Amino acid sequence: MRIPAHSVCTAIRDDIVAGVYERGSRLTEELLARRYGVSRVPVREALRTLEAEGFVVTRRHAGACVAEPTEQEAADLLEMRMLLEPLGAARAAQRRTEAHLKVLRGLVRLGQERARRGSSEDLRSLGGWFHETLAQASGSHALTATLTQLRHKIAWMYVVDAPANPVESWTEHGAIVDAVARGDGERARAVTALHTERSSTAHRLRFAGGDRQDRVRTSQHVVNMSGQRH
Repeated sequence: MRIPAHSVCTAIRDDIVAGVYERGSRLTEELLARRYGVSRVPVREALRTLEAEGFVVTRRHAGACVAEPTEQEAADLLEMRMLLEPLGAARAAQRRTEAHLKVLRGLVRLGQERARRGSSEDLRSLGGWFHETLAQASGSHALTATLTQLRHKIAWMYVVDAPANPVESWTEHGAIVDAVARGDGERARAVTALHTERSSTAHRLRFAGGDRQDRVRTSQHVVNMSGQRH
């Protein structure tokens, strides 16, 4: 059975973000195919997609390699997020469905509960789900896809510290949902802009000054579950 290229792409991207492949390291089709238990065809397609996304570059005499973003490129990502997330919230205020609101309100309740308990790991996952759902509520596939790609790349380039006041952070999440529920696009935009600006201060470059953070080295992915793990 042919394994979809997007599944291989997701696996390679996740491993790049996790640091399994260092910046600048080569990505050979043969080794990747063996690692994920697939043929070279979906690997080749996945590498093309990852190059378009900015995770991979093709170098003369070396082939596909993990990209090496500059500090300026990393800073640009945070600036782009600060522009696009408020836009997504404003669109969500006009286009959200009751299903979106139900999920967003549920996430806020869980987030506020976990924040009071101090469950930082749970909060990180809940925050990701919240912003993903908010983007989906914008009703724009292009905007949702762009924000998703930004989150992947920011997670690759930055270490994110836990918020100093998680209860306040989840109060801001609640204010965003209130504005979206009321259909108040300008309020949703303003509250999201403030929240995004505050959260950006918790980001630290993984490769600042050449001092890389310790990274997980073990891949958790085997795309073809019948294939052999390498």
